[in-house]
Amino acid sequence: MSERTRTYTWPDPAFDPEKIRHLTGLEYLQAIARGELPSAPIGATMGMEMPRLEEVTEGRVVFRLKPQEFHYNPIGSVHGGVYATILDSAVGCAIQTMLPAGVAYTTLELKVNYIRPLFAGGPEVQAIGEVISITRQTGVAEGRLVDAEGKIYAHATTTCLIMRPSREK
Repeated sequence: MSERTRTYTWPDPAFDPEKIRHLTGLEYLQAIARGELPSAPIGATMGMEMPRLEEVTEGRVVFRLKPQEFHYNPIGSVHGGVYATILDSAVGCAIQTMLPAGVAYTTLELKVNYIRPLFAGGPEVQAIGEVISITRQTGVAEGRLVDAEGKIYAHATTTCLIMRPSREK
């Protein structure tokens, strides 16, 4: 049995909250996509090689992932947790694009349907997250993990809690 080694770096996630307090969720994610603000370290850990936040528009976010051997589960295909992580990022960030400055969110529920396996050397995929509904307290979004030909590998839905500052409640 041979061993593999993987070394990677990630941006320092520390940032000055005062620098971003005035940004809407959309402005914040667009600044990350442009490289003006640090991306989340999970992107490097997952092999998303930031900036792989490819598209950020109101209500829609697209991440990209190239399946790698280090994503494998014990049966030799990309682990379902990788699908769930990139889809959670896409659907959560889609909701974030709809939030005003000073408002945060967190995932309450994530449901993933796994449709077909991914393998290292296979197609690069996009996780596309799109908002279905935003209310004062919750956001609902759906996501798809698809290749360049539109073949779907997984589908997800999420419900997120929207957390407003106490003065806005």
